[in-house]
Amino acid sequence: MKKPRILLAEDDHNLGSLLKEYLDLKGYDADLYPDGEKAYSGFIKEHYDLCLLDVMMPVKDGFTLASEIRLINKDIPLIFLTAKTLKEDVLEGFSIGADDYITKPFSMEELLFRIEAVLRRTLPGNEKDTYLFKLGKYDFDSQKQSLIIDKKVQKLTTKESELLKLLCNNKNKVLERNYALKTIWLDDSYFNARSMDVYITKLRKYLREDPSVEIINVHGKGFKIIC
Repeated sequence: MKKPRILLAEDDHNLGSLLKEYLDLKGYDADLYPDGEKAYSGFIKEHYDLCLLDVMMPVKDGFTLASEIRLINKDIPLIFLTAKTLKEDVLEGFSIGADDYITKPFSMEELLFRIEAVLRRTLPGNEKDTYLFKLGKYDFDSQKQSLIIDKKVQKLTTKESELLKLLCNNKNKVLERNYALKTIWLDDSYFNARSMDVYITKLRKYLREDPSVEIINVHGKGFKIIC
């Protein structure tokens, strides 16, 4: 199977080299460009499946580069790497057509989750988003927001369903705490983190009728559902 190709535009040489090495290790083919102009030239010459663009770059910034890329290819997914957290910058990125953004400093695992999520939606031949899951004796329908065991139906709130779906999409793997917070609550503030802990407790209660299904804490990282 052909490796997905990633255009990586990052002017910090150390970070860029680290990201390229990590992505290559995880089964991607990443090309690193040190500024927006070189990245644009590379984009014209090569085929890529996704672009990772630092916002603050010399010669040509990430927003300008993204706008020029969009003139050539309106469908290629774009993820911004930004040190900025201002709402205006985030909105500008999405107005250009960004698929996602990630704020520095970030973990490699969170970046990988975001890349995988975007590519699942955009790469040709990928299956449509799954909404039915089997968890031991439970059947989970994320569209109907229902958890069923022995014909007993537990209705879930929207956030309960979204959180359980994220856990299911990463079954037997770590769901990173910050990634879940930014995906569902849109930021990883202390109060949202406490809120997520409450939802995890509720999900454990709903799943307790099957001892083979368990949501465990992974210290310092996040949660993992095992079954």
